Amino acid sequence: MRNNRFNNRKEELHKINGNIRAREVRLVGDNVEQGVYTINEALRLADDLELDLVEISPTADPPVCRITDYQKFLYQQKKKQKEAKAKSVKVVVKEIRFGPQTDDHDFNFKLNHAKNFLEEGAKVKAYVFFKGRSILFKEQGEVLLLRFATELEDLGKVDQLPALEGKKMIMMLSPKKQPVKAPAPAKPKDGEKKVIEKKVDKPKEENNEE
Repeated sequence: MRNNRFNNRKEELHKINGNIRAREVRLVGDNVEQGVYTINEALRLADDLELDLVEISPTADPPVCRITDYQKFLYQQKKKQKEAKAKSVKVVVKEIRFGPQTDDHDFNFKLNHAKNFLEEGAKVKAYVFFKGRSILFKEQGEVLLLRFATELEDLGKVDQLPALEGKKMIMMLSPKKQPVKAPAPAKPKDGEKKVIEKKVDKPKEENNEE
């Protein structure tokens, strides 16, 4: 077995080598015959290969172990986590707030902001805030949000229709996927002339017979 430099650490991500307390373990991996071994047999195999015995599934019965280079194993685990994190899509939600009696100028100003947000790939949470007795105008707020959604239908789709939540009427929109534009026809390179075929009528043969 390789030196136990890992065994002296107070906190380990995995139990390895002599820290594994199970009497039997199930070995998996490419460098051993998979199956159930006594802990002594598993440790001996790891020692013969000059590798570490790493417990990767402690809750299994018996625990699952792998014979591997522990430093390399940790590196691969961190690499997989980093790649998974990079692939995960971060959802950005931008909020647009209206009053129940928003005028056209303010409406268009916020509409332009929402267009930019959707083009950037962000979701838009548009809501009408009802202050005090303005809750009496909730129907007016719903009409405003539906008008907002209609103006954005080329860029966004409605995930949630206007719904009253406390003092807010909320509507959610998410960006539509932009259509892929067909590539423009290639322009002729410098020095190249565009060949234009011109149909020329074949001259008629003269009749020389007398």
